[in-house]
Amino acid sequence: MSLIFSRFRRSAAVALTLIVASAAARAETIDTTARQAILLDYRTGAVMLDKNSDELMAPSSMSKLMTAYLVFEKLKEGSWKMEDRLPVSESAWQRHYKSGGSLMFLPVGSSAKVGDLIRGVIIQSGNDACSVLAEAHSGTEEAFAEFATRRARDLGMRNTSLRNASGWPDPEHLTTARDLSILARRLIADFPEYFPIYSEREFVFNGIRQGNRNPLLYGVQGADGLKTGHTDIAGYGLVGTVKRGERRIIMVINGLKSMKDRAEESQRLIEWAFREFENYALFKVGDVVSDAEVWLGEQATVPLVAAERLDVTMPRRARQNMKVTAVYTGPVSAPIRRGEVIGKLVITAPGVQTVELPLAAGADVARLGMMGRLGTALRHILWGAKG
Repeated sequence: MSLIFSRFRRSAAVALTLIVASAAARAETIDTTARQAILLDYRTGAVMLDKNSDELMAPSSMSKLMTAYLVFEKLKEGSWKMEDRLPVSESAWQRHYKSGGSLMFLPVGSSAKVGDLIRGVIIQSGNDACSVLAEAHSGTEEAFAEFATRRARDLGMRNTSLRNASGWPDPEHLTTARDLSILARRLIADFPEYFPIYSEREFVFNGIRQGNRNPLLYGVQGADGLKTGHTDIAGYGLVGTVKRGERRIIMVINGLKSMKDRAEESQRLIEWAFREFENYALFKVGDVVSDAEVWLGEQATVPLVAAERLDVTMPRRARQNMKVTAVYTGPVSAPIRRGEVIGKLVITAPGVQTVELPLAAGADVARLGMMGRLGTALRHILWGAKG
């Protein structure tokens, strides 16, 4: 790795912090039989594989991730507790008992603990459990779906529209692989206390034992989530995640032809991502990367520091030729506030999409007084000196 320092007299670069989430290292490619697919690194957000990830698709039971997210919000804010009991209404039971879909087998007129219901959703993929939770949350499943759609948009899932809590087929119940990857990252980040439920392999309710349908849990080291889905229209899909050491990968695939194809393809893609890509830690928060010249300041320079932990995901073979360049628009006019973004770190490697990360001022720099500014301006006019 080489570090190069550059400065340019031009308009200040913008949107430096927005590039991190969309930056991708796509030098390596792999074919997939999935109709839609996206693989990304949990920490950096770098996309390693993208196939039709913004194409609208039926999410089937993978949309249950949104139902779980809203239940977790209730639990985290204290409105609900795991031991609270929720009623199984006639409408919730009637909606599913003859549908042929996945069930938790909740008796009509009974009640069930929230903790059991959420396991019924996550492990057993119970459509009836989804309806019970939805009615308790919003009064009706239709109102819940409207709320879930709005909340999805709040999370950045711009192309998601939900019509029920379970993913039961509806022509307007749609999302994208990218949106599901956003939801997966938020589930993991926002609810570390509940996320381990996704790694539980079986759940027994009312004497009926059902296993987790996620094939990754049974054959892939470090697999701990998340959710399968299947309908005739959508095919077989999976939102999966695997953590090994400090690294976690999130995968969304959909449109596979069979459970066997889903199991084999999900494992193949995960192993490829871990084998071909790596995370490289460049700087910690506050590390000094370089210095920037200051114009009309009480100090001639200001340190450029990492505004956040600077990690990059890229193919292992590209690491040797990676080039890191500190760039700023300079000299930077005083006053300068500590923490103010005044530059960027540009990471390039052959065949890899450029990654840009923000650099901030590492100190306050006050503006010179009137006499100091006049002296500096005069020196600049006479000798081209900078102050």
